[in-house]
Amino acid sequence: MTKVIVVKIGGATFGSDETTIEDIVYLQKRGNRQLVIVHGGGNLITEWLKKGGLSTKFIQGERVTDQATLEVVTAVLAGLVNKEIVAAINDLGGRAVGISGIDGALIQSKLKNEEMGYVGEIVKVNTTLLNALLQAGFIPVVAPLGLYSVDRPDDAPVVLNINGDIVAGEIAAAIGAEKLIFLTDVAGIIGKSGKLISNLLPYEAEALILSGVASGGMIPKIKACLTALSSASIASIIDGTQPHALLREVVEGSCGTTIGSGK
Repeated sequence: MTKVIVVKIGGATFGSDETTIEDIVYLQKRGNRQLVIVHGGGNLITEWLKKGGLSTKFIQGERVTDQATLEVVTAVLAGLVNKEIVAAINDLGGRAVGISGIDGALIQSKLKNEEMGYVGEIVKVNTTLLNALLQAGFIPVVAPLGLYSVDRPDDAPVVLNINGDIVAGEIAAAIGAEKLIFLTDVAGIIGKSGKLISNLLPYEAEALILSGVASGGMIPKIKACLTALSSASIASIIDGTQPHALLREVVEGSCGTTIGSGK
């Protein structure tokens, strides 16, 4: 059975290095790996919110989302960002299909809490659509939105905003991925000493959150890695702005921080 790698492309890496798309197409054509791509788009969302005179607030790396913000998030993620990535892959000869967590009820969710607004907490990942696309030879490119399918009031939207890191981790766990790779704009997890931490066991990674050494956007990434390790053997956080970072991580490994299951 062909092994699956879930790759999360961070919004901060868009346009910084075109070799990521080249790597994705190369890995697909090699045929010994299937890829599922999950993308962010936080910086672009913030830009579009500013254009509309809307402010942005984050709590532990996740965007507080009211109704107006949700509309921008949906348009940017499922529209502009998703289709740009899909177009780039197909233009280089790859085979990709863009979807969101709403399509095929892929990501089923409930409201996380009132403070966060329309931000979802994942209840179930329905992998039917992902499996169909993979079996047909396509790379699913997933925008991190969820279907508000649990305990939704009649006047609430059907779509919820979900952090892309969390979506990547849950998909990796549900689909039985071999590996989860985060492409970010930093070298990996930086320790208290200010130096890169190359390898961590799950309990060590969790301790970094509890101690406050890991903060902001790194928190959902580490949590997602821990979720993925229920099926994957390793999860990596690497600098996706470096040329061919994805290919080097798949072939060589140890490009940034690797969290191993210890199994």
